[in-house]
Amino acid sequence: MSERERIAIVTGANRGIGFEVCRHLGRKGLFVLLTARDRSKAERAAEKLRGEGLDVVAHQLDVTSESSVAEMEQFVRSDYGRLDVLVNNAGVALDQPRAIRSFFDAPVVSTLHDTLEPNLFGPVRTCRAFVPMMRERGYGRVVNVSSELGSLTRMADGYPTYRISKTALNALTRIVAAEVKGTGVLVNSASPGWVRTDMGGPDAPRPVEVGADTIVWLATLPDDGPTGGFFQDREPLPW
Repeated sequence: MSERERIAIVTGANRGIGFEVCRHLGRKGLFVLLTARDRSKAERAAEKLRGEGLDVVAHQLDVTSESSVAEMEQFVRSDYGRLDVLVNNAGVALDQPRAIRSFFDAPVVSTLHDTLEPNLFGPVRTCRAFVPMMRERGYGRVVNVSSELGSLTRMADGYPTYRISKTALNALTRIVAAEVKGTGVLVNSASPGWVRTDMGGPDAPRPVEVGADTIVWLATLPDDGPTGGFFQDREPLPW
């Protein structure tokens, strides 16, 4: 199966890293379903990429909603019959807006709930919805957009709820990769680094193109590519 025949879903893709991932997957010839919670924002983003000659369509998807993910699964099965690439990009970083700099700050527990919903439970839902579809066909690539802040080896203070959510996401990567080992489905985590986006802010050192590169690389791995790994700049990161 050539990349030109492959179908990809990117979550949280109306801006930032997700949008750039859609652009580069489209340039590689993939048909891209650009998804976002807000349908109008998804439509505007997809229209911009279609203006660049890319095969991108918009779809509403809220990864925090069981019904939204189920509707997306039904849509993909009925309209396309398969999914080849899933990029779990949707996520939030709520520590700083809520002035949480320490694990002992007052709103940590409620903020952790709000962070885990999109950052962990969202990918849990989408993996459960779409990975079986990949396994049925013997081909799939899953990329969970994580962070070096989720590395246990490098764990430190600051951003406690974001760190916890990304460490848990890395555990999900390992679990799903082990479950589907040998089926043609490769599952990996990617750290884009500190990127100049709405989330990363204007002082971040890395352009969005650099942040997207490893994600796109993992989304288009050859059949003998790695699985169950954690990568930044196409190099392994310690768990």
